[in-house]
Amino acid sequence: QMIDQTSTERVVVLSQDADFSRITQLVEACELQGVETWIGTSLLPTKISRPSFDSMGGEGMLVFRSTPDFSWQMVAKNVIDRVGALGVMLASLPLWLFAYVGIKLASPGAPVLFRQERAGLYGKKFCILKFRTMVPNAEEQLAKVKAEIGNEVDGPAFKLDEDPRIFPFGAFLRKYSIDELPQLINVLKGEMSLVGPRPLPVHEIEAISKSAHRRRLSMKPGLTCLWQISGRSNITDFEEWVQLDTRYIDNWSIWEDIRILIKTVPAVLLGKGAK
Repeated sequence: QMIDQTSTERVVVLSQDADFSRITQLVEACELQGVETWIGTSLLPTKISRPSFDSMGGEGMLVFRSTPDFSWQMVAKNVIDRVGALGVMLASLPLWLFAYVGIKLASPGAPVLFRQERAGLYGKKFCILKFRTMVPNAEEQLAKVKAEIGNEVDGPAFKLDEDPRIFPFGAFLRKYSIDELPQLINVLKGEMSLVGPRPLPVHEIEAISKSAHRRRLSMKPGLTCLWQISGRSNITDFEEWVQLDTRYIDNWSIWEDIRILIKTVPAVLLGKGAK
């Protein structure tokens, strides 16, 4: 089929009902005659994803991303993660010693560090590190605590203000987030970021019933996030928790990370919302 060569500079296709076979024929006809073809991404309607072009194995690909594109800001985020984690580790060494000695005295004969399998980027499993704040057999007691006391969070995550498994010194470590310091090792290993959605235990991720909730896994988990500076344990609605995470993902920038890091400092020092 011929295209009017005297006036046509480009052909634009916007209809969502267009036949792909006809679009292919149109592109071939335009290509032969040197006419541009513009195809609207409304042919594949999305609510969140942003379309872009890339290539794979020499094949042109139309890519729909709902997470931030790779850019200088993402490179800067990785650099800030590594440099920041190392700097905070060195500056907080007295707190590491304080936590180590305190746990040994408060709960002798048990490991100082707590290890648990968490869901990382896209659900990839990794072992998170924290200073132990609960009795040694806390994991085995979880089902009993849920049955006898309940869960103060609506959804798969588990939170309890007065968790009987936490020993007194552990509660102090939690209040000022000192128990989170070993996660800086996870950041240095590239398993976590300084800022990102908080990583949930694998068994809680497996209990998620809404597929949309899994979008929080599309960015590397972090030490702090919007949840951290918005009340932390005072937020008991898992839906609200997820909304904060997806809002962070949709509006991410390196400046947003810096803003959250700055606001995290007073939240931690004042023990705001911590349980």
